[in-house]
Amino acid sequence: MVLAAYEKARVTPWETTPEQVMELIKQENVRFVDLQFTDLPGKLQHVTVTSEYFDIEHFIEGVPKLDGSSIRGFAEIYESDMVLRPDATTFALLPWGLDGVKTARMIADVYRGFGEGRFSRDPRFVAQRAEQYLKEQGFDVSYWGPEIEFFVFDRVNWDVATPQKGMGFQIESKEGAWNSSADGSGYPIRYKEGYFPAPPQDTLMDYRNEMCQCLLDYFGIQIDAHHHEVATAGQCEIDMRYDSLLRMADKAQTYRYVAKNVARQMGLIATFMPKPIYGDNGSGMHVHVSLWKDKTNLFYDPADEYAELSQLARYFIGGLLTHSRALAAIVAPTTNSYRRLVPGYEAPIFIAWSRSNRSANIRVPIYVRGTKKAANSKRVEFRTPDPSTNPYLCFSAMLMAGLDGIKRKIDPGDPVDENIYHLTPQKRRELGIRELPGSLKEAVESLLSDRDFLRPVFTDDVIDALVEWELSQFKTVSALPHPYEFYLYFDS
Repeated sequence: MVLAAYEKARVTPWETTPEQVMELIKQENVRFVDLQFTDLPGKLQHVTVTSEYFDIEHFIEGVPKLDGSSIRGFAEIYESDMVLRPDATTFALLPWGLDGVKTARMIADVYRGFGEGRFSRDPRFVAQRAEQYLKEQGFDVSYWGPEIEFFVFDRVNWDVATPQKGMGFQIESKEGAWNSSADGSGYPIRYKEGYFPAPPQDTLMDYRNEMCQCLLDYFGIQIDAHHHEVATAGQCEIDMRYDSLLRMADKAQTYRYVAKNVARQMGLIATFMPKPIYGDNGSGMHVHVSLWKDKTNLFYDPADEYAELSQLARYFIGGLLTHSRALAAIVAPTTNSYRRLVPGYEAPIFIAWSRSNRSANIRVPIYVRGTKKAANSKRVEFRTPDPSTNPYLCFSAMLMAGLDGIKRKIDPGDPVDENIYHLTPQKRRELGIRELPGSLKEAVESLLSDRDFLRPVFTDDVIDALVEWELSQFKTVSALPHPYEFYLYFDS
């Protein structure tokens, strides 16, 4: 077992030092060291070096193997030399690869070459700045718990290479509602009826078990539970134990990395695309957050009759509500994100808060009351994000919005304990309920007009580069004829 390697070195995952990493590489006869980092849109990137090349000095000086001009959202060609400085606490032995050839991974920080310091557009640097800013505001730590949903399909095909000849995609899934049980594939899951079905209808229990075992045994990531989600055709959720901002962002990237690689090992394919299937729920990434000081959850107040929620937490909610439209460009950063944020599929489109009400984009869970567990678990759930987001930027932006609410004492107003989808437009106006942006372009415009709250942590070049990337995606998708437009307009 890989955990035995940590025991021999008398360390635990997420606590390793550079010296212990070098000891583990030697003990386990590691042949390759994989250095991973994240580009600005949120995709994991890597470079692999041999264990003979890698030495302890690289933890200080970095590994000079990165051309930043070839990475999305990073540098221009005239400023492209960069180095990767690995974080020893993220060391893990990989469970896949050729027999007998061991590879270890570490997540790395990105630095400019020639000793010019940290690279401002490194998403991990943004998260580190956010944690530092939190401490400067008088708090000890923030805890984060994302609920990351994703789909696992049997096969996916698409053709967009020659739009002039036509475009299309095809999804194959044994669970798909479009399948017939007569084809021998089992029991199809009807649209919106995928929540918690038992095997054999849930065909992915073994996949999720394998993924959980991999996350725990190889990467030291604690798992609470896993289950099939609401949508047909293999929608999954695996819940990680909460952690601090930077660590949870690292773990979210690891989660996506493991999900895709375990699927590949089992002849499947995983995607974190928010809305791959028409007519069913998309994949969200509801994010739970709380602020702590002196080992006390500052979001908890047992005297609050409504939700045992402190005034500080209400101000935090006020910040999230105020900046929700701007946050959308960061937490829902793709054109596909706005195919998820539509009525009828449990995705939030209205800016409001409530306890237990999933039609609002901010929810306060209230599973228990008046106990020590209630005090420790009191948190705010932001339901706008989806799994295509960059977790380093997502958590950091949420934190900045919440802290702005605390700083300015923004009152969130009264909670809305009704199904907002059923309210008339006039009633929503009376209650002051706004809507989230309806497109990526609208979200970007909201960010450009409301970016000051991010500035203590997000440099202007980070926001500008993100905006440039997202607008390029929006313009590309908008310029292409949609297949359904032929159905609507061909006879015009």
